[in-house]
Amino acid sequence: MSKIKGELVENRIVIWDLEQSRNLFKDGFYGKPLGVPKPKGVDFNSPLILDLIEGYYLAKNDKLTIYQNDEHNLVSVKKMNAICKDEYTDFDNKYMVFTELRRNGYVVTPGIKFGCDFAVYEHGPGIDHAPYLVQVVKPKDMLTATAIILAGRLATTVRKQFILAIPRLKEKKVEFVAFDWWRA
Repeated sequence: MSKIKGELVENRIVIWDLEQSRNLFKDGFYGKPLGVPKPKGVDFNSPLILDLIEGYYLAKNDKLTIYQNDEHNLVSVKKMNAICKDEYTDFDNKYMVFTELRRNGYVVTPGIKFGCDFAVYEHGPGIDHAPYLVQVVKPKDMLTATAIILAGRLATTVRKQFILAIPRLKEKKVEFVAFDWWRA
């Protein structure tokens, strides 16, 4: 994948070039085509909208150049990190989980509509449904039984598995705890 250009617009990154949009979507299901709620393949004619965490990941991996206002006003990876830390609660933890899932071949999308951090696909949107809902928690976070039951009921209702991701920044590893719900 050649280096792509994206414009930072408020808290999103827009890939205006349609060919670059299609290629980026095809090569990893990054972002969402503007105005296309459920894209099927790359047959779309609209810019691609990336979340900040996706843009940061791609920029950090030297696949995306980010600019603001005009193509000569580049946004550094360091500046993107600062922007992400302003926009996301516990960004370092969430980014570590995002990176771990991507590195293992999963497609990671925002989970906001499910009330969690990430919806995770094995293959990609339009190919399969996201089988996993991932909530990032810190090792010392207190979880109530009610919170786990609420998350599990939601996941079960939408036919997904609820997973807690526990990043350990010092050890540079992520532990995953999956919940299965069944009837006796």
